Amino acid sequence: MSKPVITIEAGASVFEAAEKLLTSGISAAPVVDTDGRMIGIVSEADLMFRAETDTSPSRSWFQRLLADDAVIARDYVRTHSRRVTDVMTKDVVTVGEHTEVKEVAALMKRHNIKRVPVVRDGKLVGLVSRSNLLLGLLSRQPLGEATASDEEIKEKVEKEIGRIGAIVGPTTNVVVDKGVVHLWGYVRSAETRDAMRVAAENVPGVKRVEHTLGLIPNEINFAA
Repeated sequence: MSKPVITIEAGASVFEAAEKLLTSGISAAPVVDTDGRMIGIVSEADLMFRAETDTSPSRSWFQRLLADDAVIARDYVRTHSRRVTDVMTKDVVTVGEHTEVKEVAALMKRHNIKRVPVVRDGKLVGLVSRSNLLLGLLSRQPLGEATASDEEIKEKVEKEIGRIGAIVGPTTNVVVDKGVVHLWGYVRSAETRDAMRVAAENVPGVKRVEHTLGLIPNEINFAA
């Protein structure tokens, strides 16, 4: 995670928030109270539609007639208030210090967000962003070619293929020759074919993957 985190004080105006985002080169920042507790997050999207810039959404008379009074009032506050606490997103997805990376990534995907604040006892201690996850990916980059016998590679390739639900045989076969993996036979979908190739490519010691995997016609039933 990234720390220390650039934050915006709860008493700040939308103009001060916009200036901090721009000068810091960031697209969002947590909003904290005087005790350092995070109470929300403000992003560029929260500041895009403003009355000052004539970008606030407008409704036709018919839309205003049908719209709920509370919705109209809420939208007015978000586009006209100068307090950052009125325009910030209050329901923020957060994680703890010991949350696993895969769970953080799943939260980002599920909620379609780019960053997740890390909190301890309600106080902000860090921020995990998509760039942090990319750095984690780079740290797992293979440093060099691993050496393994063709028999060992074949066994690992078949095991990895099994993880995607595909089975080597009776319609497929794996042959390894001097580190080059050959995938032969037929599979039921192009997606399975791609997954088998990727599974083989990720096995340490594999120099190259070649395949002649064809697609099984739907009308063929090997169980008959």
